[in-house]
Order: sequence, then structure tokens, then C-alpha cells
Amino acid sequence: MSSKGKEPAAQQDAAPTNPRGIPYAPFVDKVEDYITSRDDVQSTLRSFQEMISKYQFMELNLQRRVAGLKDKMPDIQKTLDTVRFLQTRTEESDPIETTFELNDTLYAKASIPPTDEVYLWLGANVMLAYPIDEAKTLLTSKLAAAKQSYANCEEDLEFLREQITTMEVAIARVYNWDVVQKRKDKADEERKGKGSEDGDDQPNG
Repeated sequence: MSSKGKEPAAQQDAAPTNPRGIPYAPFVDKVEDYITSRDDVQSTLRSFQEMISKYQFMELNLQRRVAGLKDKMPDIQKTLDTVRFLQTRTEESDPIETTFELNDTLYAKASIPPTDEVYLWLGANVMLAYPIDEAKTLLTSKLAAAKQSYANCEEDLEFLREQITTMEVAIARVYNWDVVQKRKDKADEERKGKGSEDGDDQPNG
């Protein structure tokens, strides 16, 4: 068996990547560049299918991340808007009468006097106090990072869809090449068999 059947995996390791390190799928223009005989077909198809599975796994993880960012960004924006509003208030401003959420169905009333600090949830049940200026800077940075992450995820998802399509085309080409080779092998066997029969029919001298 030729060792060239393992070439796709080697090419994957050395392949160029997108900005987030996702490798490009090999473009199979000539099947003969990857396999030299029908003995290599199954190992090559398995290698290509494994690459598709890896791309699909990355696609699933990115879809989950996008969903999380879609939920996260509005919350950051709303918190940032609130901090900006509090920043405009002075010591002479009257307290604000408002309500705040305790859980999904329970709200409580609150009176908020002018303040120069706010408390922010940082995750993992951690809350810290920040001066309003620092809170605004932090939230602005987090929002920008979330938007950039979302844009990167969308770009990577489109990239992954293209790579999956490329690999599906590669699999189809290898499969079709194998079908053609089977027909050629069968035709060769039939010709050899017919030639042998013709030789047997020749009269002895």
C-alpha cells in the first residue's frame, strides 16, 4: 500500500489557517495527488471525514458562543447606559425612585441618591464596587470586546461552512474516482478473460 494515502492528514497539520488558527481544508483538484491506488481510497475517505467532524465540532462550539454573546451584549449595554446616566447626576439632584429585579417575577422599589460609585457583577457570584468613571471604562471595554468576539465568531462560522463544503466536494471526488477505477478494473479483467478464452480456442498445430 502506498504511503500517500496518509497525505491529507500531513497537509492538514501544515495547512495555512485563518486569523483564529482554524486550518484551511485541502482543495482536491487531482485525486491522484492524494491516492495512487484503490488501496488508499478508504483511508483517505476516513481522513477527510475526520476533518469534517472536527470542523463540525468547532462549528457547534462557535454557535453556542454566539448565542451566549447575543444574550450578554444587551446586558452590558444596558448596564453601561445606566452608569452613564448616573454619571450625569450631581449632589444637588433628587433621589431616583425606581424598581429593581430580584428574580424573574419579583421586583422591589428603591430610592437611589446621587452616587460616585456603582457595584458590578463580574461573574462567579462576585460583585465589586467601582468609581463611576472606572465602571464606565470597564463596561465600554467589555462591550467592545464582546462585539469583536461576536464578529470573529460570525466570520469563523462562515469560514467553517466553506471548509466543510470543500471537504464534502473532496470526498465526492475521491468516491467518484474509486467508482471509475472499479469499472476500469472490471473491464480489464473481462478483456483478460476473453483473451484467455480465445487462446484456448486456437487449434493445435
